[in-house]
Amino acid sequence: MRRLLRESVRPYRGWLIAALLCMAVMATATALTAWLMKPVVNDVFFAENSDMLWIIGGAVMAAFVIKGLANYAQATLMAYVGLHIIADNQNRLYAHLSRLDLSFFHRNPTGKLISRFTYDINLMRGAVSNVLTSLGKDLLSVVGLVTVMFIQDWPLAALSFFAFPLAVFPIVRLGRRVRAVTADTQEEMGQLTTLLEQTFQGIRVVKAYGMEEYEKGRMGEIIQRIVRLAFRAARIRALSSPIMETLGGAAVAIVIIYGGFRVIGQQTDPGAFFSFLTALLLAYEPMKKLAMLNANLQEGLAGAQRLFDLLDVEPGIHEKPAARPLSVSAGRIRLEDVRFAYEPGRPALNGITMEVPAGMTVALVGPSGAGKSTILNLIPRFYDVAAGRVLIDGADVRDVTLASLYANIALVSQEITLFDDTVRANIAYGRAGADDADIIAAARNAAADEFIRALPQGYDTMVGEKGVKLSGGQRQRLAIARATLKNAPILLLDEATSALDTESERQVQAALGKLMRGRTTLVIAHRLSTVVDAGLIHVVEAGRIVESGSHAELLAQGGAYARLYALQFAEEAPSPETAQAAQA
Repeated sequence: MRRLLRESVRPYRGWLIAALLCMAVMATATALTAWLMKPVVNDVFFAENSDMLWIIGGAVMAAFVIKGLANYAQATLMAYVGLHIIADNQNRLYAHLSRLDLSFFHRNPTGKLISRFTYDINLMRGAVSNVLTSLGKDLLSVVGLVTVMFIQDWPLAALSFFAFPLAVFPIVRLGRRVRAVTADTQEEMGQLTTLLEQTFQGIRVVKAYGMEEYEKGRMGEIIQRIVRLAFRAARIRALSSPIMETLGGAAVAIVIIYGGFRVIGQQTDPGAFFSFLTALLLAYEPMKKLAMLNANLQEGLAGAQRLFDLLDVEPGIHEKPAARPLSVSAGRIRLEDVRFAYEPGRPALNGITMEVPAGMTVALVGPSGAGKSTILNLIPRFYDVAAGRVLIDGADVRDVTLASLYANIALVSQEITLFDDTVRANIAYGRAGADDADIIAAARNAAADEFIRALPQGYDTMVGEKGVKLSGGQRQRLAIARATLKNAPILLLDEATSALDTESERQVQAALGKLMRGRTTLVIAHRLSTVVDAGLIHVVEAGRIVESGSHAELLAQGGAYARLYALQFAEEAPSPETAQAAQA
């Protein structure tokens, strides 16, 4: 709670003070309404003073008008604070998550992270708004009304409040139960968001395999669990009502009986008694809200706890305090005895030493799971080495600023990331502020300008989520155009043509050829035919480099590369029957 107030509420203390002042005006107006019941009864009804009738009537009207205006002002101020608390924490959470390393996102499903942005932060905002409003408006109203009660008849006031402390213990217990149920509900909401995200993105697979009913069943189970938890929380919250109703009824009954005897015995006047009774009845509703305050607070604290847990996650990739900008003069990459493991005891790389000379194209080939992508991911520090060093022009990547490291590297992979934005915005994504001439030039170099101009709105065409409105080859060429526009001296290609048909691969390879000129390029290739012209080829097996050389040298050795090449050539070569049919 202290952290919530310090980090989220304190920046708006000026607005809150103004809101509290409005609440104080409301409380005063409410107390004044109860206090006016005494002259209404004594001066108007009993004394039959018509002049006082107009005065008191005007005073009551003024009290209600003031109360209404103050209520509007405090509601507006609290809405401003609540909405800005949401915005601040969403911005803060997004900024924090963007600094975390890839391993964090591999461990945490997207849907769960999204639920923190929506459900958890909204719960926290609700707690802040409801609690502060209740502490301000309701508590001040109760204080004002209780003051009137003690002014009118302090022995009766003391007697009427004997039972309310008894409500504290069960209400506190109910609040703890609400917090536990709310935490479980938040977890299930994360599961729901994850399932929605997965099924919507994989809808083609869901339909192709006829799994609609299966997914409906999974969704139904999660929704039912959420319903059960929400109903349990509602039931727990509702328990405070009979507690307060019982205690409130007891207090009113005591006041009527004991106060009635005091009026009959002329120990107090009827006006004071009715003023007292009015104050008690007016105090009942804000007291009920105060009783619900703990449950609302616990719900919000459950959301705040999950938010703070996420904000407290430290990035696995740290920038050193003395990190200096990376200055790339040639672009030479060197790995020295690099070792790495995604999980303890399961090494992915076992002492990799290799070099990518400046301006040369070097390829990594080998079976799936050999460690090729791991090597590539260590260069831009998506992960840090467990041992050894990764150097660029002699500088350890751990000693330079991350911004300068990323600025000098362009990446094109088989998993193209396009955003639901225009073609123009997707090409310019790596270089903010690029002008149209540069964007079009990059598209031409990537052999993309022609198909872009054929789109309905040309460069202003929306590509859809993940570029769903484009073909695989078109998406790949936009990614190449993006890398071309960035114009980084180091280029990383991760199986950039593995998922393309022959014609698309030909177009993309031509675009890649232009992109690689004059750049230090590291290529991961599944199709060996795409790397036969590489200056150097490393064969990776089980986290080690087992062979190195040019295409011709490796074939001549007759080792692992030659076996891979022969196997792939046999798979891709046409059968005798197909060849005869083609000749015919």
